[in-house]
Amino acid sequence: MAGNTFGTLFRLTTFGESHGTAIGGVIDGCPAGLKVDLAAVQAELDRRRPGSTPLGTARDEADRVEFLSGIMDGTTLGTPIGFLIRNSDAKSSDYEALKDVYRPGHADKTWDHKYGVRDHRGGGRSSARETASRVVGGAIARQLLALQGVRVEAYVSQVGDVRSAQPYTELDFSSVWSSDVRCPDPSTAARMTALIEQVRSEGDSIGGRITCVVRGTQTGLGEPVFDKLNADLGKAMLSINAVKGFAFGEGFDAIALRGSAHNRMDPGGIQGGISNGEDIVFDVAFKPVSTIAKAQQTIDRSGKAVVLEAQGRHDPCVVPRAVPIVEAMTSLVLADHLLRNRTAKARDLAPQQH
Repeated sequence: MAGNTFGTLFRLTTFGESHGTAIGGVIDGCPAGLKVDLAAVQAELDRRRPGSTPLGTARDEADRVEFLSGIMDGTTLGTPIGFLIRNSDAKSSDYEALKDVYRPGHADKTWDHKYGVRDHRGGGRSSARETASRVVGGAIARQLLALQGVRVEAYVSQVGDVRSAQPYTELDFSSVWSSDVRCPDPSTAARMTALIEQVRSEGDSIGGRITCVVRGTQTGLGEPVFDKLNADLGKAMLSINAVKGFAFGEGFDAIALRGSAHNRMDPGGIQGGISNGEDIVFDVAFKPVSTIAKAQQTIDRSGKAVVLEAQGRHDPCVVPRAVPIVEAMTSLVLADHLLRNRTAKARDLAPQQH
């Protein structure tokens, strides 16, 4: 099956299903000699893992990453970095009712039609469980970016109709992870939390928005015309489960502006598909989770109309646990473009003076 590898020079390939023995991945193209903080990699996984916030799913996975290759004594070897995350709290029996029934709004039907077979246990590979492997890859990429002083930080800026009005420049990003909803705006975070709890009590779900900020990026990242930096960021975000929109800089709001006004504004850190050295800022929109406890009209594999009341453990709102995923995919894109940019000028390939 194609579509499991992301990146050009810094590449991540992931494997595994939600209720299989394990998930994992292979990172290829990471330069040798990078001192890897393994505890920091695990810390990023801990932020995404099921049970990491009381507002999420009741599934409780330890999500301990096991590195199999490519790292010796904490240092990358320049060879493929293989890793594994074992599934330990899968309850496949919760999904027996879905074996021949399609969840409304979910990937069940399209996957079944494409492949002729699907893993109904938690959605198989279409489950957001797969994103844990992305977080590992992104954590390694983040440490590579840190050598260049690049920082990637994201936060929940909206849940339903509750949105933070605070500019990101006025927020304390160090408080993101002390908030259950991952919002550093305390008053807004309280309203977001109340809304998620209300939606959960109703057996329903709700969507939200994550804002990502990249600081310290050098000028010149991006490969026009097809691999512009904003284009690759958009692809990365839209590959995340439940993402329905990507807005870079002013996004759709730019439609209502005059050129004279827009030209004076911050372009979001990217111009002509190339980073300009300013902060890169973009928003990612997530839809409500498809699997809910409320009764819904749907169809089974034979096309017969049925009523579904889904069982299992699901997030009423995915955005609190999606923050590290957005950061991971952003880090993967930037690390890839950092390496690719070294081929942009002939002088960068000239012999080194010793």
